[in-house]
Amino acid sequence: MSVFKAYDIRGTYPDQIDSNLARRIGRAFADFMGQGPLVVGRDMRTMAPEIHNEVIEGILDGGIDVIDIGLSSTPQCYFAIGHLKSFGGMNVTASHNAKQYIGFKLCASEAKPISGDNGIKEIEQMSTTGDMPQPVAERGNRTHVDTLDDYAKHVAQWADLTREVNIVSDAANGMAAHSFPAVLNAVPQIKHQGLYYELDGTFPNHEANPLKLSTLVDLQKFVIESGAELGAAFDGDSDRCCFVDDRGRAIGNDVVTALVAREVLKGEPGASIVYDLRSSWILPKTILDLGGVPRKERVGHSFLKATMREHDAPFGGELSGHYYFRDNWYADNSEIILLSVLNLLSRSTKKFSELLDELMCYHSTGEVNFHIDDKQGAMDRLREEFSDADSIDDLDGVTISYGDVETPGWWWVNVRASNTEPLLRMNLESVDKAKQEEMTAKVISILGVSPE
Repeated sequence: MSVFKAYDIRGTYPDQIDSNLARRIGRAFADFMGQGPLVVGRDMRTMAPEIHNEVIEGILDGGIDVIDIGLSSTPQCYFAIGHLKSFGGMNVTASHNAKQYIGFKLCASEAKPISGDNGIKEIEQMSTTGDMPQPVAERGNRTHVDTLDDYAKHVAQWADLTREVNIVSDAANGMAAHSFPAVLNAVPQIKHQGLYYELDGTFPNHEANPLKLSTLVDLQKFVIESGAELGAAFDGDSDRCCFVDDRGRAIGNDVVTALVAREVLKGEPGASIVYDLRSSWILPKTILDLGGVPRKERVGHSFLKATMREHDAPFGGELSGHYYFRDNWYADNSEIILLSVLNLLSRSTKKFSELLDELMCYHSTGEVNFHIDDKQGAMDRLREEFSDADSIDDLDGVTISYGDVETPGWWWVNVRASNTEPLLRMNLESVDKAKQEEMTAKVISILGVSPE
């Protein structure tokens, strides 16, 4: 499978991505962008310093200047691209993947994503065919800039706490251990205790993927034992944040999006809120009830960011734990969503769990994964079996709906092919728990394989 994905470049080291390919990717990126300067940061993985240096050398070979920001979370790299008014850039990271992976997240100016639709395919062609181009006569220059303090000040602008809040978080030995302490220094009203805040690219404690419930066990226990008001779990490159409430429950990110959307719409009545089509129906209902405009989009940051820009949306969220902010160059940021939640919690007389209970009124499977070779055939079988549905939507995979939130016994399911892994993903929801379980079993039987 190619390391050039729909949203980024990612593969195992050194068999799929080594220093030679990194240098070629750097040169291809320079030639594709055509001008600079370009920002380059990196995460804490064991091979990241080598790959970071080689991709920079490739960019310099193409005659393009580089602003080297060194150790950087992905949100910090997005910030640097926008704040320094660079022509674009990349972060050397493999996000939440296991320790043997490395990769690159690419951006144009103002942190606009470069994806398979607008550059990654061209960069793949340029970096994997033919001989390595010779360096241009006048190579680019490399300068080093530390952006951490400016980044923390930028994020702290979202803090509007009316009292001290007591929280815990799990950095998973990833990049939140680098950036979040700086944010905490800028927001002294947050009283914080942390788990796994030692940068370690071998991930000695657990995977840096908070969507896997098994990775939240230590945090859930820590929340209960410490009496914290909530827990936050970051992924490897710290662009995602997932939440645990004061009872130790893992909370769906679509519910958090609905909670924050209520606050956003108080300040901007009638605004658009963008969300991905896997989200609970409580999310568009909440937006509509408050006079906002819900805008459903395909899964993937490039799609949500483009729709937010088109409609001047102040906020958007994905079920995966990516949250997007217009005033952050429409980019995702784990620490800004955490501050947004803490702001509303500080102003409420209710506990975090009580605020969430108001929105957790439907029954969802969450995302369930299946290994299926014939993904299109499986989705076609669903269309045929449920051909009498009230709605069949092909925006992303297939979404089948019977009724809506005003209809007793309503349910819906989305099944889509993953853009990043060889999987078929299912999300199913109903107003009725028994109905959700019944239809989940039926959909699984039609797919013909057991979930992972």
